[in-house]
Amino acid sequence: MKQKFYIETYGCQMNVYDSELVATLLNKSGYEKTDNMSEADAIFLNTCAIREKAEDTVHNRLDNFQYLKKQKPDMLIGLLGCMAQHLKDDLFEQKPFVDIILGPDSYRKLPEIIRNRRQLEDHVVDTTLSRYEVYEDLFPVRASGVNAWISISRGCDKFCTFCIVPFTRGRERSRSLQSIVTEARKAVAEGYPEITLLGQNVNSYRTETGDFSELLEAVAAVPGLERIRYTSPHPQDVDDRLLQVMGEHANICKHIHLPLQAGADRILKRMNRTYTRSHFLHLVERIRQILPECSLSTDIIVGFPGETEKEFLETLEVVSEVGFDSAFMFKYSMRPGTKAAEYSDQVDEAVKQERLERLIRLQKTMSLERIRRHIGTRQKVLVEKESKKSDRQWAGRTDGNTWVVWDKTTETPRQIVTLEITDAKGITLFGKRID
Repeated sequence: MKQKFYIETYGCQMNVYDSELVATLLNKSGYEKTDNMSEADAIFLNTCAIREKAEDTVHNRLDNFQYLKKQKPDMLIGLLGCMAQHLKDDLFEQKPFVDIILGPDSYRKLPEIIRNRRQLEDHVVDTTLSRYEVYEDLFPVRASGVNAWISISRGCDKFCTFCIVPFTRGRERSRSLQSIVTEARKAVAEGYPEITLLGQNVNSYRTETGDFSELLEAVAAVPGLERIRYTSPHPQDVDDRLLQVMGEHANICKHIHLPLQAGADRILKRMNRTYTRSHFLHLVERIRQILPECSLSTDIIVGFPGETEKEFLETLEVVSEVGFDSAFMFKYSMRPGTKAAEYSDQVDEAVKQERLERLIRLQKTMSLERIRRHIGTRQKVLVEKESKKSDRQWAGRTDGNTWVVWDKTTETPRQIVTLEITDAKGITLFGKRID
């Protein structure tokens, strides 16, 4: 009988992609995947360190695995990813039952570790950061669904003062353009109609054979690829050429996730975001001039150290002026080792919570305003999955990344259909099939 592995993934889409890489390596080592952790011979957690809550969740999950380890002493328990990189010393002290700790650049070592597991010392740890590892020749075993994640770069050179990523994932480096195109072709051959290009700052991609705009053009030319998305770009690296390429290719989705983070210049400078409020607003204006139908989503942090009420109101002003289609909104979470953790003027937790609630209320209003403009229009929607509320309905996304729910007819997952939009509630559209 083949041995079995179980893996849980926390955090960003890059971690989802990394878990698929790990699954590939484990398959090559003779393991097969299981969704039942109690029958697993090896359990892995692929972790996130970007917020304290994510780390707390993993600590609690590991405590649950300790019971399984007592029942099955030969079970291998591994911690992977950013949290492994960030807290390796504390983890071995607090969780001595963990066998393996591997950082994001060390996954290639898994087959050797498993092969020699009987000769292992008590623990194996490798969190060495690489200037070169991009897993170029390793194509992942993907989960079912309509979208294939493709990592085009790893690491980050921006060093925002609130962010731990440069310390957990290392410096920025890009895969070759050809290897990405090859992986896109492979995804299409496996039946995926959509791919999403991934990077910590995806549009700062640079190689000798092309930059991000040239990569997008090359991927857009892959036969049979119906939709291309990318995330997350940095405002500093969005230029007119990128927007023009998006406009020239029908299969590049007209949606940009454009992280604002804050609307006050002093806070943006403290965050080391390298742009100002006026630069951001001008960029939004250019996007809407070149791509009038492009939808915009964003990330916003409230309660960054030193943020005053007036500066928070400036963030609300920008949100109102831009009219984002959707937003991921967070309270500032202190990350030890970052510059922002050293600031002495931390904002009170109650103030952060109150500001977050005000921001959410405003964005809900803005989101509803934005999606209601689709009522009465016809939208191409990719059939992705059954609706959460009814097995008689499908759910899928528009080109602009808005979810739509409609009654089932003859369509099947991975098919693109035309819907007439009839209603909008919250952040969801409702429609009926017309093609």
